[in-house]
Amino acid sequence: MSDENSGGEFEREPVPDSALLGAGKFWGMYAGEHAAGTEFMIGPLFLSAGASLSDLILGLLLGNLLAVLTWRFLVVPIAMAKRLTLYYQLERIAGGSLVKFYNLVNGLLFCFLAGAMVTVSASAVGVPFNITFDVPSNMFGLSNPSFTALVAIVGFVIAAIAAGGYERVARFANVAAPWMIGVFAACGIVSLAQMDVTNWAALTEGKFWSDGIAFVQEKNGPQTFGFWQIVVFAWLCNGAMHFGMADLTIFRFARSKASGWAPAIGMFLGHYMAWIAAALLLAALIKIQPELALGEDGRVVANPGIFAFQSMGWTGIICVVIAGWTTANPTIYRAGLAFQGILPNSSRTTMTLVAGIVATIAGAFPNLSAKLLDFVGTYGTVLGPMGAVIFVDFYLMKKFGLRDEYALHSQSKVNMAVMVAWLLPVAVGLYLIFWQGVFAAYAVIPCWIACGVLYLVLSKFTQHGSSSDSSAVETLA
Repeated sequence: MSDENSGGEFEREPVPDSALLGAGKFWGMYAGEHAAGTEFMIGPLFLSAGASLSDLILGLLLGNLLAVLTWRFLVVPIAMAKRLTLYYQLERIAGGSLVKFYNLVNGLLFCFLAGAMVTVSASAVGVPFNITFDVPSNMFGLSNPSFTALVAIVGFVIAAIAAGGYERVARFANVAAPWMIGVFAACGIVSLAQMDVTNWAALTEGKFWSDGIAFVQEKNGPQTFGFWQIVVFAWLCNGAMHFGMADLTIFRFARSKASGWAPAIGMFLGHYMAWIAAALLLAALIKIQPELALGEDGRVVANPGIFAFQSMGWTGIICVVIAGWTTANPTIYRAGLAFQGILPNSSRTTMTLVAGIVATIAGAFPNLSAKLLDFVGTYGTVLGPMGAVIFVDFYLMKKFGLRDEYALHSQSKVNMAVMVAWLLPVAVGLYLIFWQGVFAAYAVIPCWIACGVLYLVLSKFTQHGSSSDSSAVETLA
């Protein structure tokens, strides 16, 4: 084992059998990762967007099932066959220089996601100090000065912790996960009780939900969010992790394919139960204290701290802070690793602090967290297609008489077939999202398919030699 892998990371070699992990490790990780701070923001956005209760319950059920199946049958087989990190697999296929550019994009998007979690934690910290969370009409507008200052303080603390003690935070997150899941469930139950939804008839009638939507639409203007939007969002909000193959890095340690079912605990306790419970927090606040749901401009604002405090008191506040913290920390850590991949001579601590600063700046713009439904779809549209490159390289290249892992065998820094196949569909996808108003998550799969097809076709024109020409080079792998 090389020195760089002495810590058990195996960054540039396959994970050996002695380091493989049982399924229990993966269940715990996915429970902690996906029942976290984002849930407090995303859940209320469904109500604000006008989703019906029946569409939400059934749409999330189907969408999260599709997400679990994608992890299990798309990611796990390749992860267990190769046992390499996403970044090293891409380097062998796409070339080191192109992967550095991918790392930059990946790291920045991680920072934006972490920034939304800094905003979430700050919204809870601000409650006892009566510091309000305002969402300005300008996309790049700041909140009030007090909240902006609070974001800076919270972001600094989170970045310092991520830089100095990630392992401790990760262990704490796993310990806290069952408690946070319990608080999410309690938030939903208490919210229903606050709205006098205490029997099956009141629940199925759904008046509490339709009243909430009517209130939001009166203040914020009409919106619709239909069944298939919910399905596609639930399926693809983690598109970068499964369609984009980012979780190859995790599942390369899997001893058996049964570990591939572990995302189910995160999807159905986090992205199902917790989203619905968080949406109920907003519905309850609208019913019992509607004035607290409004920002200074008279529009409804998704303020996780206020929601949780009105439902669960200080327990809710603590849960929001911890949930945002335990999500932001590993996200900032991952962003730091991505930045370190660009500057390999830099220290992990320095790059993690850089990532924390970028995340804190992003957190100062509340519209980022207020538009999470759009952001995570855009995130999947940008990063997801690279997973198609890995899929095609693994399953199809040799069948078409082409060289897999071409950058490794040609010793090229940039595989032009990969670069064009990735950037062209992404450019079209971003155009449709930002200039044509297409729902962001709708672009993930078309971009993924287009990228895979383009990579295969372009490789026919850019590769020199057949798949049998590089056996001598293969020993260098």
